[in-house]
Amino acid sequence: MTATTPVLDARLRKALGEQTIELPSWAFGNSGTRFKVFGTPGTPRDPYEKIADAAQVHAFTGIAPRVSLHVPWDLVDDFADLARHAKEHGVSIGMINSNLFQDDAYKLGSLTHADPAVRRKAVAHHVQCIDVMRATGSKELKIWLPDGTNYPGQDSIRARQDRLAESLAAVYEELDDDHRMVLEYKFFEPAFYHTDVPDWGTSLLHCLALGERAKVVLDTGHHAPGTNIEFIVAQLLRQGRLGAFDFNSRFYADDDLMAGAADPFQLFRIMHEIVEADALRPESGVNFMLDQCHNIEDKIPGQIRSVMNVQEATAKALLVDAEALDAAQRAGDVLGAHGVLMDAYNTDVRGLLADLRTEQGLDPAPMRAFAASGYLDKIAAARVGGTQAGWGA
Repeated sequence: MTATTPVLDARLRKALGEQTIELPSWAFGNSGTRFKVFGTPGTPRDPYEKIADAAQVHAFTGIAPRVSLHVPWDLVDDFADLARHAKEHGVSIGMINSNLFQDDAYKLGSLTHADPAVRRKAVAHHVQCIDVMRATGSKELKIWLPDGTNYPGQDSIRARQDRLAESLAAVYEELDDDHRMVLEYKFFEPAFYHTDVPDWGTSLLHCLALGERAKVVLDTGHHAPGTNIEFIVAQLLRQGRLGAFDFNSRFYADDDLMAGAADPFQLFRIMHEIVEADALRPESGVNFMLDQCHNIEDKIPGQIRSVMNVQEATAKALLVDAEALDAAQRAGDVLGAHGVLMDAYNTDVRGLLADLRTEQGLDPAPMRAFAASGYLDKIAAARVGGTQAGWGA
C-alpha cells in the first residue's frame, strides 16, 4: 500500500464498517442567524417528517442510524409511536437534548438560578426528558447549559457552581441504571461576562462528582480561536470521560457549518486521537454526532456531506502508520513523525470509501445518488401547508 493508493483491507473494512454518526433532528428544519432564516420547500413540519428526512441520510451513507431529539422542539403525543416510526424508516432514536434557553423563567439562569423554584422547574424538565428516553429507548441525556452572567457582580460565580452541582445531582439521580448523562460546555453565548460551564475542565469536574455515567460532550464549535481541540480529546479519553462529539465547523464562533468544511485537517487530527486511543469502536462509549444548522444549503445533502467528511477524516486517521509514527517519535525525528501524519492526511480515500459502500450494497457516490432519487422534489410537492419546523420548533 502507498500513500496514494490505499487498499480496503480487513482492518479498515471492520473499523469503517462499525462507525456510526448520529444526526440532529433540528438540522432538518429551517435555521439560520439572528438576522434571517431562509425557508426551503419540503422542510419538515413535525418530528415524523424530520425522522423521514434523517432516514434518507442513513439510506445513502449507511452509517447514520440514529436521530437525536430535542425537547420541547420534538414533542409528540406518543413517543413510543415516534420510535416505531423511526424503526420503520430504518433508524432509531438517539440522544434526548434538553432545552434551558427558551423559557422566560430562565432569564437569569436555570439549573444555577438563585430561586429554588426555578431550579426545580429546570430539574423537572430533565425528568420529562428522561421519560422521553424511556418511551423511545434512548439511553443518553444531553445537557447544554446556557446559564451565566453578563455583568460583574450580577451574581456569585461560586454560588452558581454550588447550585449547578446540586441541580445536576438531582437530575443524575433520576436516570435509570442503563442511562448516561453527557454535559456540554461552551465558552460564551448567550452569557458574555461568565458562563457557568465554559470549558471541558468545568464539565469534567461536575461529571467526576456525579459518577461513572456522567461524561463530557465536546462541540467542535465551542472553543476560542486557536484552541487545540485534539489535546482536549486526548485528555478526556485518558480519563474515560469523553461521552460524545457534536461535529460541525466554525470560522469565528459557534457557526454550526458542515463538519470538515472550515478545517478538514483539524477534523483529521481529532480522529487520529480517537483511532490512537482505540475509541472508534462502538463499545468505547464515544458517540459521534453532528450538531449543525443549514441556512443556505439544502438540509439532507448538507447532512450527507457532513457524514462523508467525518468518514473521510476517519479513513485517513486509520491509514496513519502507527509503528512508523511511534518509531519516529521515540527517535526524536520531528519531521519524520510529522511526515507520517501528513502522508495519511494527503491520501485520497474517496475510492476506498466508494469500494466500501459498493460492498455494503450502497451507491458509491451518496451525494449523486440522493440528487438522482428525486426525494427533494417529492417532499416539496407533498409538504404543502402547515408550519415548517425551524429554530425553536
